This record gives sequence, C-alpha cells and structure tokens, in this order.
Amino acid sequence: THLLNAIGNYALVKDPTLKVRYVTSEEFTNEFIDALQNPNQSQGRIAEFNRRYRQVDVLLIDDIQFLGGKEATLEQFFHTFNSLYQASKRIVIASDVAPKNLKGFEARLISRFDAGLTVDVKPPDLETRIAILRMMSGMNGVTIPNDVLDLIAERFTENIRELEGALTRVTAVASLSNQPVTKALAEQTLQDFFTTDVEVKPSDIIGQVAKYFHLTFDQIVGRTRTKNVALARQIAMYLSREMTSISLKDIGDVFGGRDHTTVMHACTRISDEMREKQEIYNYVMELTVRLKQRSAE
Repeated sequence: THLLNAIGNYALVKDPTLKVRYVTSEEFTNEFIDALQNPNQSQGRIAEFNRRYRQVDVLLIDDIQFLGGKEATLEQFFHTFNSLYQASKRIVIASDVAPKNLKGFEARLISRFDAGLTVDVKPPDLETRIAILRMMSGMNGVTIPNDVLDLIAERFTENIRELEGALTRVTAVASLSNQPVTKALAEQTLQDFFTTDVEVKPSDIIGQVAKYFHLTFDQIVGRTRTKNVALARQIAMYLSREMTSISLKDIGDVFGGRDHTTVMHACTRISDEMREKQEIYNYVMELTVRLKQRSAE
C-alpha cells in the first residue's frame, strides 16, 4: 500500500499533468455496484465509471485478490485493464499472493498480470529494520540507544507497522515514567510480545491449516496427494513440530498413522522452501500468528 502511494506520488512529481488514480479493490467494486444501482440511469453511470478509470495515465489497484470470484466486477476490470494497456498507460497492482495463486480469477486475466513485471516484496532484513527504526526515532526527535534498536529489530520481523508500534510503546512508557530508554525497559515493556510458550494442540494446527487452505480436516490427515493438499499437510506437520513438544512419531500418528520419516521429510522440505519461496514463508508466518492468537484467547 505504501509502495503504491509512493509510485503515484513519484509519477506526479515527474509529470504533474498526469492523471493518477489509486483505488482499493473494494472501492473499485463498490463504485461499479453503485453505477448499476438505478436501472434507468445505469447506462450513463457505467459510461461515467468507464471514463473515470479508462482515461487515467496511471491506475494503481490495491489488494486485487479481493476481486476473486466477483464475476461481473472482474469482467469490468478486464475491459478496463485492456483499454489502458492498449493505450500504453501504466497499471500497478498489489496482491498478497503471486498472480498464478490468485483464486477466482480467469486465466486470461492472470496471463495479463504475468505478462508484466512481477516483483516479490519481501519483509525488510535486519539492517533495513534498524535503519527504519533509527529514522523513525529521529523524526520524533528521540535518541534511542543502539542496543534497544537492535532488540526491536530482531524481535519484530514481519512489517513496518510492528516496528513502529513497538518503538512507540517503548518511548511512551519511558516518557510517562520519566525514565531513560534502556534495553531493560524495552524488554519489560514489550515482554507480552515476546511470549513464545503458547500451548497449541496438533488438532488445532490441522484445523487452522485446513481452514486457511480451504480444505477439510480429513483431507489433511487423509491419503489425498494432490499438490495443494500435500503442501497444506506438510505445513501442518512443520507447525506441529515447531509449536508442540510431541515427538515425530506422535505427529505421524496424528496425521493418519504416517511414519516419523515422512514427518521429518515434510519438515525439512518446508524449512528449505521457506528460505527459497516467499509465498511459503508467508503461509507459515500467517498461520503461526493465527495459532498464537487463538491460543491466547
């Protein structure tokens, strides 16, 4: 979202005469539905909708994945995309998955997405996170010791909002208690974020993974070997090893009586793919957060 806005702002800096439109997929859908509301005026309102989106120089669409399954809206977007593309205009789309993994999209639209430049935006590395924290503290006129910046950057790895929230919390507590910002203060202030001893049952993991991948519990523990089921099963095995204290043999028993070597192979594969494929990393991280949140309730 920040990157899309930055692209739009940069385009206007380069050429203030450009027509730039940023919109979320939800806003695009709602505007299209509004245009269809009144049958007596729909033709004129659709024409206005088309002008609004097809006469821009740069179209920025956020969270395109939420258009999945909305056939009429996708049809409208398909023609909007083609109109802009044929006019050599710029289209920038953000999604939380790669084009090939978009659900509820026709192949003709996905192929158009794939024809463009696809960029995988990874979480910032440690050095970048430290630099961001230093910049944030500087903007707020606060000097933060390096060991505190290191602590926050090491513990909060997923996104910038987490970093900002942690930094804000530490500086607020220091200010309200009239204490200097120290590593000890930061650890005490953020201790609830650092809790890792969350009790999770393998059955909870399987249920959450099944829900996440739109599968059933029985499919995960069953003998189905289709690609999507196999991936979900291996992720569930990996999470069972990481988030519980039960043995590989016991994990295998939970997963339909599988051998412990099968569990070991699944864990190794997911561990390797998390380093190589951002998408797999995201799956595991999102599921880990969901499981911890559910267990804490």
